[in-house]
Amino acid sequence: MRLPAFLSTVLLCAGLAAAPSLHAQSARPAAKPAGPAAPKPAVAKPAVAKPATMPPPPAGLGSADQDLRYKNGKILVEQGRYALAMQELEPLTVPAAKFARAPEAAYLYAVAASRAKKWAEAEQMLNLLRNRYPSWAGLPEALFLQGQISFEQQDYSNALTVLNELPANTLTSERANMEAMYLPRISEKAVFQGLVRNFAQDAALGRAYADKLVRGGWYTPADQTQLDQLISRFNLDRNAYTPRPGGTKKSSYNIGVLLPFEFNDMSWEKRRRNQFVTDLYAGLRLAKDSLQRAGRPVQLFAYDTGADTVQLKQVLTLPELAGMDLIIGPVYKSGSKILAQYAQQHQIAVVNPLSQDGSLVTDNAWHYLFEPGTATQARQAAQFAYTRLGGPRTAVVLYEDTNDETAFGLAYKQAYEALGGKVLQLRRLKSDDETTLAAGFGGIDLTAVGHLVVASDNPKAGVFTLSAMRVQNAKPPLITYASWLNNNRLSLDQLDSRDVYFVHPKYLDRNNPGVRRVRQLYTQQLNLPPSVFAYTGFELLYYFGSQLHQYGPAFQQPLANGGPVSGAVFQGIGYPDGAHDNQYVPITKLERLEVEVLNPVGFR
Repeated sequence: MRLPAFLSTVLLCAGLAAAPSLHAQSARPAAKPAGPAAPKPAVAKPAVAKPATMPPPPAGLGSADQDLRYKNGKILVEQGRYALAMQELEPLTVPAAKFARAPEAAYLYAVAASRAKKWAEAEQMLNLLRNRYPSWAGLPEALFLQGQISFEQQDYSNALTVLNELPANTLTSERANMEAMYLPRISEKAVFQGLVRNFAQDAALGRAYADKLVRGGWYTPADQTQLDQLISRFNLDRNAYTPRPGGTKKSSYNIGVLLPFEFNDMSWEKRRRNQFVTDLYAGLRLAKDSLQRAGRPVQLFAYDTGADTVQLKQVLTLPELAGMDLIIGPVYKSGSKILAQYAQQHQIAVVNPLSQDGSLVTDNAWHYLFEPGTATQARQAAQFAYTRLGGPRTAVVLYEDTNDETAFGLAYKQAYEALGGKVLQLRRLKSDDETTLAAGFGGIDLTAVGHLVVASDNPKAGVFTLSAMRVQNAKPPLITYASWLNNNRLSLDQLDSRDVYFVHPKYLDRNNPGVRRVRQLYTQQLNLPPSVFAYTGFELLYYFGSQLHQYGPAFQQPLANGGPVSGAVFQGIGYPDGAHDNQYVPITKLERLEVEVLNPVGFR
């Protein structure tokens, strides 16, 4: 439902906005609204730690019995003990061993190495396998694995070269799926053009490049001849690969705002629960005025999508929506998936304002998250820990038993160990269950770890963590969420006296001129101070509205080529290297009871 113009004032004044406190600055959003399948024979999947109890390793490791070693190697790969598997299998692969199943052992070694992300070791073994056993029946699987390893290392040319060595009509669909998964990750147009030139008959490559041109924002009029050639060569649907008209720069831009205003229920309870939507839209309106004053006008067209997907689907049937230059919304995951498909079909960039679910923007050049995804927050925190904390590069990672925190814990382990660190323990917590919470810390010597990570917003987790550290007289650096700053069971002195580092995507510096100016303008208009959602709406529209005026509606490539920049109110925002969630995550620490940012934009 399109909102009548006269409702703007009603909307902005509805309900009561809570004054932003330290809690409003630091808390993750209260409501966490919201590729192709892996090829069948692909084995180089990222190592994913499972918190369940690991079964014991097989008996007889290092045996002189070659068949037992081979059997144990297979079991170790299945258990995820990749380093042990490599040690067990490597002696079987040398010619002097004269092992009858040496090719199989070499391939299994490469599998273990690739799952451990030891790319050089995996590739070296595969090269030896191909040279020593060129007639081995499993060679196509080895070539396929080597192609995937090259893709993982972003050596796209070698990946395609190796895959071209596959026998005709072998692993055809699996290869197409692999290319469809990896090729869209190429963020440089020149790299893609070189591949298309050198592998002109590769249908998956040609289709992926056509997608980048038309749906990825790379298209210029100079590309039309090549696009026509790709359409003809690979029999692509010309209607689907016709660049959207109106993609050039304009003097003013139309922006659709699809949010669950829920005007069909104006009860006090509903308005109160929906206050974050009202605040978000108020921030958007304020940014519109600021852009107008800066000579970058935009027009906002607000639509009520309701709380379910039925009303959203009705809104998406409106012809006027297809003419928007940008769409903001929705806030719930189910609606985000529907709108993502609409965005790709109509080639309109969509920005989800609140979700931290990075899976929503996978393989969709037109869909962005304004927030850093949960996995991105974990990766940035792991990078900070590895480069800045010093001491032993070991960690214990505990995470709450929720989807977001599980994703954080697994991503942290993967990122930290990819850098060269070691996660000694990865455990799930249920903080509302005291027995389970205690078990989560059980048997961990906190005095012997390089640092501790606790991914939990639960107030009980904070209290228990500091208590456990006090009991052991342990003082490892601690990385956790900024919501701990608002835990009324913890004093700021407790947090200040230890090396506690906060993942703090919503940090607002009250002394920042932009923050003070927005607060002043917002208060003048509404007689209320802005909430964190109002600041979010302002930053989102001011940033993306500026991108529209600088680059036009197809701003994806310029966005990918730039790094994070300082925001108007928040610490930073940016989508480098083709990322589709915000890649800047402030890491803060209390110093003399004041929150300080330790990794400002541009800091190395």
